[in-house]
Amino acid sequence: MPPTHHRTATIGGQQVFYREAGPADAPVILLLHGFPSSSHMFRHLIPALADRYHVIATDHIGYGESSMPKPDEFAYTFDNLAKITAGLLDKLGISRFSIYVHDYGAPIGWRLALNPA
Repeated sequence: MPPTHHRTATIGGQQVFYREAGPADAPVILLLHGFPSSSHMFRHLIPALADRYHVIATDHIGYGESSMPKPDEFAYTFDNLAKITAGLLDKLGISRFSIYVHDYGAPIGWRLALNPA
């Protein structure tokens, strides 16, 4: 079973925690969690997919292990959360991916799909 790596990246001044597993040259699946969860909700799904896919599961800003800035320091809008996620994908060199969304992750994921960088 491929290992799941726990990583962080600084995007837009915020620390973004993400889980990553699978071959770097495999097709990418981006897992976007719902409310009030985190990437932890995918802890069993990630290894099930990682033998065939490069899996990325983020903690949105304000959730899990990612930064939790005060509302007067960060506008918690779906547009801003999508920008952070797009920034992470850009930093990782990922331009093509499939998404699996749950709840709160849907308006973030659909923004990524409809407005690619």
